[in-house]
Amino acid sequence: MNFLWYILIGALAGFIAGKLTKGGGFGFWVNLLVGIVGGVLGGWIFSLLGIGGDSIIWDLIVSVIGAIVFLWILSLFKKKK
Repeated sequence: MNFLWYILIGALAGFIAGKLTKGGGFGFWVNLLVGIVGGVLGGWIFSLLGIGGDSIIWDLIVSVIGAIVFLWILSLFKKKK
């Protein structure tokens, strides 16, 4: 059951990050991927800072922040027109 929570939190985090950074979501599968990568990246960043929590809301916040950082890193490699 925890695996399903991770998928739902990842999809929601990717959707929220897409809305905050670009103004729109990217579709379910890309949101899911961005959210999962964001969760891993956010968890790594927050563990380096020594900040932690133990709730679903905390996991969502960390995943959203990680997804925003991930989208920002991807934007650095995007070609400018």
